[in-house]
Amino acid sequence: MSEPFEARLRRLSAAGAVQLLPGGRRGVEKESLRITPRGFIAHTPHPRGLGSALTSQYITTDFSEALLEFVTPPLEDNEAALHFLHEIHRFTYHNLGEELLWPLSMPCRIRDEEDIPLAEYGSSNVARMKTTYRRGLGYRYGRFMQAISGIHFNYSVPPEFWPAWHALEGVEVDLLDFQSAAYLGLVRNVRRLDWLLLYLFGASPAVCRCFLQGRGPELDELDPGTVHGPWATSLRMSDLGYQNRNQADLRISANSLDEYVNDLVGATSRLRPEFAAIGVCVDGDYRQLNANALQIENEYYSTIRPKRVARSGERPTDALRRGGVEYVELRALDVSPFEPGGIGVGQMQFLEVFLLYCLLQDSPPISLQEHEVLERNHAEVARNGRNPAARLVRDGQLVTPASWGDEVIDCMLALAGLLDEAGGDGFAMAVRAQRPLLSDPALTPSARLTDELLTRRAELADFGLALAAATRDHFLAGEADPVTLRLLEEESRRSLERQALIEAGPQPPFEQYLADYFGQPA
Repeated sequence: MSEPFEARLRRLSAAGAVQLLPGGRRGVEKESLRITPRGFIAHTPHPRGLGSALTSQYITTDFSEALLEFVTPPLEDNEAALHFLHEIHRFTYHNLGEELLWPLSMPCRIRDEEDIPLAEYGSSNVARMKTTYRRGLGYRYGRFMQAISGIHFNYSVPPEFWPAWHALEGVEVDLLDFQSAAYLGLVRNVRRLDWLLLYLFGASPAVCRCFLQGRGPELDELDPGTVHGPWATSLRMSDLGYQNRNQADLRISANSLDEYVNDLVGATSRLRPEFAAIGVCVDGDYRQLNANALQIENEYYSTIRPKRVARSGERPTDALRRGGVEYVELRALDVSPFEPGGIGVGQMQFLEVFLLYCLLQDSPPISLQEHEVLERNHAEVARNGRNPAARLVRDGQLVTPASWGDEVIDCMLALAGLLDEAGGDGFAMAVRAQRPLLSDPALTPSARLTDELLTRRAELADFGLALAAATRDHFLAGEADPVTLRLLEEESRRSLERQALIEAGPQPPFEQYLADYFGQPA
């Protein structure tokens, strides 16, 4: 355990500040493709019983009309957040008819790019902007990549903790700036250690052959319909997925809030020739919002984002400038095929301790040289993490994931023990449960999924379809929580009313709407 981290824990504990940490808020966002009973992507509209994808708080869509996104509210308990997520699943299945939810991160059988329908949000300008943005993603990166699903874990530190830590640190900056700087330190440490999450929770070592779209033999054949990385943990987070080559030259610094915001604003303002070649408005139809390196801030693919809830019409960077960092969004997580909701409470408890460890551990600025090392470590574990020969670069030395991971687990256990003493429940157990995976890669979700495919002699598409049916049966067999059910039904009704109100309001020309949003002359 490093001395600064150990000393910080002692000071926090002696001052009683650790007792404030278990009260943070956490939420889950989970994506799932709607599929037909035969296992192909659904082409039906967003089910009306789920409400408006434009305005619903809890059930929306991501890139595709078929790519559902479930969003829990921020809650003060991991069990409560998971319960809410499960109830969204149950409610959704009662509104899906014969359709199913694809239970894996890498997509189902897809015939071609046109087989992936763009999400539609109605007739308003805000709806048109959302669809145009997605059309641009398809042109820029291909629709196959946009059909990948994942889990986002949102977390905020208890507000009562910040004044206590601020006083202990004795720094001159005001409380809000201190909070934002600390969250950015957390972000930097997650960038340093996101490989550990890929190793422990990666669950996408294989893909349907159709995903490669005829590209060369980057992966090994597992069966006629499936290819895989023999040692891969998360192809979703590899160069085949979200570590996209088109964003390889983007450098969005997390060394300070100003640098982060300025780099994002710069990327959304800087013309990119290959995107300009696509065209923006061609024959009266918008192909993308603009030809800049990023159309909007959310196009930047990152394993973690510092966030603040934006006001209506406010850009994410403007929200951060206005109020600083409010919470973080961890985006490095595959959908688990071994949990009905794609994530389990033990994993959520581990993630909470991990994020707090990244907050409290020293976090110096990341240089360009270190950035390149971190990208290399991430790619190594995503593609090769279970290989006994895998090595990571740490302080200029080659180390095994197991040796480095053990040190992180040791620090996390010290923190988790204090959280349990402060009223938490099961944090140390959740952290301890992951240690055996470091010494035995066969225990990892990626290895378990590969073994399932080999044992069943099933193509990934058939395995996923059978698992989807079993998951549907699981949720439909249970009784709905009446309180949450009423909440979801009411939100469905009200979201449709909110969309109707938006569409009934004045709609300036779309060109003017975009100019106003981006703060540019029409």
